[in-house]
Amino acid sequence: MVSVPYGCCAMDNRGFSRHYFFLLDNESLFRRITEIMFIEKLSNAFGVSGNEDEVRTLIEDEIKDSVDSIETDSIGNLITYKSGKKKQPKVMLAAHMDEVGFMITNIEKDGWLKFNTVGGIDQRVLPSKVVMVGDKKIRGVIGIPPPHLTKKSERDKVIKIEDLRIDIGAKNKEDAEKYVKTGDYATFATNFSRMENGLIKGKAFDDRIGCAILTELLKDTYPFALYGVFTVQEEVGLRGATVAAYRVEPEVAFVLEGTAAGDFPIKKDLSKAAHVGKGPVVTHMDRSVICDKELVSLLINIAEKNGIPYQFKRPMIGGTDAGKIRTAKTGTKAAVLSVPSRYIHSPVSIASLSDMENTKRLISLTLRSLK
Repeated sequence: MVSVPYGCCAMDNRGFSRHYFFLLDNESLFRRITEIMFIEKLSNAFGVSGNEDEVRTLIEDEIKDSVDSIETDSIGNLITYKSGKKKQPKVMLAAHMDEVGFMITNIEKDGWLKFNTVGGIDQRVLPSKVVMVGDKKIRGVIGIPPPHLTKKSERDKVIKIEDLRIDIGAKNKEDAEKYVKTGDYATFATNFSRMENGLIKGKAFDDRIGCAILTELLKDTYPFALYGVFTVQEEVGLRGATVAAYRVEPEVAFVLEGTAAGDFPIKKDLSKAAHVGKGPVVTHMDRSVICDKELVSLLINIAEKNGIPYQFKRPMIGGTDAGKIRTAKTGTKAAVLSVPSRYIHSPVSIASLSDMENTKRLISLTLRSLK
């Protein structure tokens, strides 16, 4: 067996980048390259809340030979099952397939597309962005007038979404209706790519990163029954997780997420949010859930025992599928582990491959330590 060097970058406690090199055998190297290629496919896929079909198909094709059963429920969740020698505990891993985006609400007489957001998107990031619209992925631009045609008093104001339109180059309404229709979804037209220092950039890292990690976890074996659930409509109210938790009735659940990182230039550090490259993020509490103390302690103990860097979610904002899983039926012991990503819910995010690897390793070791 031949070993080859593989490099990655992580941040030390002082915030400086450190490069690490490992010797990977051919099988491990092939698997690592495959993982990167799959997160690229997931990031580029079209999957706004309620329209996750393309993402679901990619995942199903990737894991169909690694699980005992796989099915799609009535709301669109992809539920997989792996049997184990032990019946207890009944464990569920969850990651959501959907991303924030847009829905076309009207096609105007001049061919402009009126739209609204699906999920939480800051209106400041919308002007001049390229988007894909509908099943045909028609390219369009969220256009605004140039400064030459804008009053000076209006230049510093955030344009309200009701005043924005998507331009697909249509001559008029009849022409636009050849390509799109009211109710079509749209998403940012962002292509995944590698960056320096082991970083990656792309759209929908919240939560395609979690989906990629869960996919890899399902390729391993475990001593107990494991349900891997890829949920829908998380960005509009944790809806898929509500249905899945009632269906599976897990005793223990881990939610794999992409969470906001705060390591970018700001005038004053108000958030103390997670930093990219400093390891997976453990959640104590957010707006949707107070995580199980025993599972949180287990994650921390496993990380420290195995030299895995980790950090805590601060501030305690946002929500995840754990909020619904934790309170389903008679209740579930649940925890959240996330990969920090800069600029989530925007046209492009940045994350670290080392954080992804450490998140997968921490969850894998934790699963094997469950009693």
